[in-house]
Amino acid sequence: MIKIGVITASDRASAGIYEDISGVAIQETMKDYLKSAHEIVYRCIPDVQSTIEATIIELCDKEGCCLVVTTGGTGPALRDVTPEATENVCEKMMPGFGELMRQVSLKYVPTAILSRQTAGIRGKSLIINLPGKPKSIRECLDAVFPAVPYCIDLIEGPYLECNDEVIKAFRPKQ
Repeated sequence: MIKIGVITASDRASAGIYEDISGVAIQETMKDYLKSAHEIVYRCIPDVQSTIEATIIELCDKEGCCLVVTTGGTGPALRDVTPEATENVCEKMMPGFGELMRQVSLKYVPTAILSRQTAGIRGKSLIINLPGKPKSIRECLDAVFPAVPYCIDLIEGPYLECNDEVIKAFRPKQ
């Protein structure tokens, strides 16, 4: 079974102060995008760098998620440490993901330059940091997801088949 990890880094959502609508938005987007049967492995955790690092490691190494998508903690606030956690646990960084997400977001809000989304590779897992707002999550995923299945192919992960009516994956012709 293909496993997709979803991590929400939020002090308030993890404490039950409010509902985690961002994590739900990612899960719904994955259901829309993927034809491949898959299982979502979900975690809602506080904005603590060591906890974020440990959770990414758990989802990649123990759960075997080929893709881990995070939401929250990508801004400039003192508690925003998701990119640092991601960089600490990855062997390779994939800066093009963050560059494209910021470029797309700038079409909607000038504050997109404050976002520090990034992506990286840990073993056979791709980790992508997304913003915290559901609308922004979908805009960013719509931009970068066409490259995700091929990236996972290149790191020897499972074959992800997309719902072409929703999103078209790009794979070079053989």
